[in-house]
Amino acid sequence: MMSYFIHESSYVDDDVHIGEGTKIWHFCHIQSGATIGEKCSLGQNVNISNNVKIGNGVKIQNNVSVYEGVTIENKVFLGPSCVFTNDLTPRAEYPKGKQNYRPTLIKEGASIGANATIICGVTIGKYAMVAAGSVVTKDIPDFCLAVGVPARKYGRVDEKGNIIERFEIMTF
Repeated sequence: MMSYFIHESSYVDDDVHIGEGTKIWHFCHIQSGATIGEKCSLGQNVNISNNVKIGNGVKIQNNVSVYEGVTIENKVFLGPSCVFTNDLTPRAEYPKGKQNYRPTLIKEGASIGANATIICGVTIGKYAMVAAGSVVTKDIPDFCLAVGVPARKYGRVDEKGNIIERFEIMTF
């Protein structure tokens, strides 16, 4: 008996682990080697690439692709249409292969706003928040609120996402 829900329009490859209580909604694709934790929610049109690791209690909104090389810890929120990359210099004609992907880590409790872009090779700290539309090119510290293009420190947040301190915008 399945202890998770997969909508009939979604496709799950072989060799995928899905945790108890997870819900995978319309038009999703979960690729081989992926691991999705318990009590996660994947919205419409989510793609989880090969070998991606997703922790427990993660909420992934509509139209998000999590590419190979990205690791997502527990209780992370990914806003609608946020974007991950895994290759800094991609070329269709000269593919480098997964051995050259730059790993990206999203730590426990972090939130990434709608349409934010996360350039590969960065770490987003515990309970950090990335504002909608931001472009993250460097590591974001724990409990940091980052905004803008490129994303810069704007303040500090608590575990609930309340802004507890504001900064003048500064570079990392």
